[in-house]
Amino acid sequence: MTRQVVISGTGLWTPQHSISNEELIDSYNDYADKFNAENAEKIDAGEVSAKPHSSAEFVEKASGIKSRYIYEKEGVLDINRMRPVIAERSDEQISNQAEIAVEAAKKAMKAANKTAEDIDAVIVSCAYLQRSYPAIAIEVQAELGIKGFGFDMLVACSAATFGMHRAYEMIKAETAKTVLVINPELVSPQINYTDRDSHFIFGDVATAIILESEETVTSENAFNVLSTKAFTQFSSNIRSNHGYLNRANDTDPYGADKLFHQEGRKVFKDVCPLAAEHIREHLAKHDLLPENLTRWWLHQANINMNTLISKRLLGREATREEAPIVLDRYANTASAGSVIAFNLHNEDLAKGDYGILCSFGAGYSIGSLLVQKR
Repeated sequence: MTRQVVISGTGLWTPQHSISNEELIDSYNDYADKFNAENAEKIDAGEVSAKPHSSAEFVEKASGIKSRYIYEKEGVLDINRMRPVIAERSDEQISNQAEIAVEAAKKAMKAANKTAEDIDAVIVSCAYLQRSYPAIAIEVQAELGIKGFGFDMLVACSAATFGMHRAYEMIKAETAKTVLVINPELVSPQINYTDRDSHFIFGDVATAIILESEETVTSENAFNVLSTKAFTQFSSNIRSNHGYLNRANDTDPYGADKLFHQEGRKVFKDVCPLAAEHIREHLAKHDLLPENLTRWWLHQANINMNTLISKRLLGREATREEAPIVLDRYANTASAGSVIAFNLHNEDLAKGDYGILCSFGAGYSIGSLLVQKR
């Protein structure tokens, strides 16, 4: 397995709609007032907890997020709905997730100078899938006119890096020469917009990345993948219980526990040291130290997590040039965050510079790729 694997192009699709902290908080506070008024007697009796107010300042301080892009804005800020309005499509129409995946894929293919005939496999890897089957990846493959094969993967916020790991291994094993990995993160339908502690966290986006064998690379802006590293450790501190068994459980299939929920403080305490040690160990395999990296493309979940991880590794806070932040305007985009950062902040690196893509999230799961500019 000596074949050199290269990242040769990336693509980023951004929704046309966005929601600012101020818009989101005004809607949530109005909803909280309505809820508290409607449940005043139960609240007074201690049977129901009152909904507390929030503020844009709290959200930015807690997360670093100032706004987020969203696939469909209608309905989200309606205090009588609090979820997006997304019209159902027929089986003959392209699915919502495949549609945004195709948009990101086309941009990645253009950046890598690839046509459909050049691609052997399509991996759609993300936090949530619109359906169980047929695979979104196969639908995307058909839309793009790609032969070969495609499959879906779910690894929560590490889905993008884990998908790239599979592409890397296929190219190394010579079962594929060029692989398209796409992360269509349509997360908003799984957000509980009535929950003060989580309603602001996520945004929608789609990213794509081309990995190929070095002998076919024609892109001038490319990176050798030196190695990959993966880690998982079971935890329920980040969880979504929505699934096909809900129909047989005789419970509310859209209840709060079926949507995204987390124990944020526990996640912060657990994941930061795990991610820092993961990166340290990955670099050590190549006799590299954290200070040898020119760029850190980290998972974009929470600015305080990224700050602490860089402090653990560098002994100081990384600069925005070293570790770019995109979550301020994109929010947490599940697995796509590190790929967004890579897409927007890689062309300035010089030949020979080292960088690392690293994601971390539910599972717990951590995935990284150590790369070097060609």
